Amino acid sequence: MTLPTRNIMLTVAYDGTNYRGWQVQPNGLTVQECVESAITRLTGESLRILCAGRTDSGVHALGQVASFKTASPITPEQFRRGLQRYLPDDITIVKSVRVADEFHATFSASRKRYRYLIWDGPVLPPSLRHYVYRTRRAIQIEPMRESLSALRGTHDFRCFETNYPNKQTSERTIMDATIQRCPALTMWSGEDFWPADAGPHEDPRRPFISFEVEADGFLYNMVRAIVGTLLRIGNGQRPAGYLGEVIESMNRGMAGTTAPAHGLYLVRVDYPPELLTVAD
Repeated sequence: MTLPTRNIMLTVAYDGTNYRGWQVQPNGLTVQECVESAITRLTGESLRILCAGRTDSGVHALGQVASFKTASPITPEQFRRGLQRYLPDDITIVKSVRVADEFHATFSASRKRYRYLIWDGPVLPPSLRHYVYRTRRAIQIEPMRESLSALRGTHDFRCFETNYPNKQTSERTIMDATIQRCPALTMWSGEDFWPADAGPHEDPRRPFISFEVEADGFLYNMVRAIVGTLLRIGNGQRPAGYLGEVIESMNRGMAGTTAPAHGLYLVRVDYPPELLTVAD
């Protein structure tokens, strides 16, 4: 007897340090490859899974979403534990649920949220080197926060797009953008990482800077290019109004450099509620 297929959605978290990004590549190990291998070992099925966003090499995820259709009798909730048995420690299945047959991890997404972490303390704790970007200049948060109003809304964001054009349109809608200082972890707040000759700092108790942005979609390297531009404002090279000027210019050459991948995290992906519910 042939079992009916079901559509399974996975929420996946991973440390991207040791991977060539999400998508299967011929020149290195990827997160997709690991998850697909785990599915094959668990169910005996060989398949390609869909994903919300193809994160680049070194980028991390707290809430990547993947989906696949399976005829396996394993209950949707059991996929989480079952797959974890066959995955490395730096990839975690956070949740597994059944979703509507028409759910598509890529095309059904209504919005995504990314976070970029910056460290502007004088000395970078070694265990953080793969998870934050260390800026060599002291940063002032308020001009960066002031500039964010230019991001919100619907704009042509080709100025932040690598290899324009790589999509049919460069127009995107940003619903939310925030930036704030965060306290250092207690283990890194000691004087060893704040030497006497470090120079002035806006707030030595909060060396982490967290930028978050939520939109209906993102262009290639868009978030990292925005961060590179914000850092120019934060370190005093450009005024707060510069971000708006860059967007109006639609010129990639006016924006800042692309910030390194290892500070970037895919935080969350949202979908229409009706696609997350399966009718009885």
